[in-house]
Amino acid sequence: MKVTITTLQMLQPPVATPRALPDEVRLERTVDVAPEYARFLYGLVGGPWFWTERLGWTREQWVEELEVPGTEFWVLYGEGGPWGYVHLQPLVDASGTHVEIRYFGLAERAIGRGLGGRLLEHGIAAAWSLAERADLPPAARVWVHTCTLDGPAALANYQARGLVVCGTEQTDEDMPDEPFGSWVSTGGPAPAGARSNE
Repeated sequence: MKVTITTLQMLQPPVATPRALPDEVRLERTVDVAPEYARFLYGLVGGPWFWTERLGWTREQWVEELEVPGTEFWVLYGEGGPWGYVHLQPLVDASGTHVEIRYFGLAERAIGRGLGGRLLEHGIAAAWSLAERADLPPAARVWVHTCTLDGPAALANYQARGLVVCGTEQTDEDMPDEPFGSWVSTGGPAPAGARSNE
């Protein structure tokens, strides 16, 4: 499958403050995330799309990813559990702290409620202030990768929040014919005859 990967960045914090979230949801900052929960969120949000890269990761790979100093998850909770999340990860270089939005998205039950833009606004604000909480050099850049395997609104949402395209590339990926869905991606058994990459 041909996949277009787009890199976007923001070099200055947004002027506007994030819009308030509706009363029926709450956003919680989480550090020291258990690898089991990180994998669950990845599968929950990415299952309806083609987020398959990390489904076969070992627990040790998840632990290594989550032990990067300053890593944060911002989890959106609604009735019944998590409705989405933002995974932030910093990298320090000579110019300051570059904060990557590693993963961002909504669970299926939260899509269509007007939450995607708001959650991203809060995630971007958290990215710009992450260095202060993690005792790192000031943030110099917030950036993200998205691709044509993500939800159809992903690229437009990033651009609408002020992230600017700074690079694109095309790759060939061996992908399943259809997304696995959240059930299979969070560890549930696949229907008989379904293809799995684990």
